[in-house]
Amino acid sequence: MTRNLQTIGFDADDTLWHNERFFKLTQARFAELLADHADCETLDARLLDSERRNIGHYGFGVKGFVLSMIETAIEVTGGKVPASVISELLNAGQELLAHPLELLPHAEDTVRAMAESHHIVLITKGDLLHQERKLAQSGLGDLFDAVEIVSDKTAQTYARIFGATPGGTAGAMMVGNSMKSDVVPAIEAGGWGVFVPQELAWGLEHADAPESARFRVLDDLGGLANLVCEIG
Repeated sequence: MTRNLQTIGFDADDTLWHNERFFKLTQARFAELLADHADCETLDARLLDSERRNIGHYGFGVKGFVLSMIETAIEVTGGKVPASVISELLNAGQELLAHPLELLPHAEDTVRAMAESHHIVLITKGDLLHQERKLAQSGLGDLFDAVEIVSDKTAQTYARIFGATPGGTAGAMMVGNSMKSDVVPAIEAGGWGVFVPQELAWGLEHADAPESARFRVLDDLGGLANLVCEIG
């Protein structure tokens, strides 16, 4: 008997390991450095605007974030940002890239369990070298049948990846913390989308929940095995 689900796709950042909280700490430091030029709320909004404009140029990840901070610092200071501030922002970016990886609760047990019964794929976006380094540090890399580090996550992305896996897109499920990147486009491609929210989320990853029979929400990864069994 053919199962409904044959392939499980996992997001990486803030699904398998912590990520956004380190960006938030860096952003707080950014606000401290520029406190004489703008309040925290204004800086957060200006930085988010810069990130939105720059995604097409720099992509997702730490490097684009740092360049957007520098651009925002130049803008709010009228081009008079001290070199010392730029140096601190660059150092903050290097610290982000080197930060020790910390797995989220249930991540390892869930990935191992799914690897025993299904074809599993890691699908993540961001800086190539940084994502490869984090996967190596996680100790989970050998469990995945395939790893895809992509420039963006769209319905076309999922159709390409899941279309080449057992069961095709209809037999694939994407699990992640981003409604916009992990859930909505996977469902649009014809698969299942499972939303596992985290307390902290990047402003550019928000989206409305889809109205679909293939949409599910879990409090944490610990409930994934039961959900997969339920779907069959």
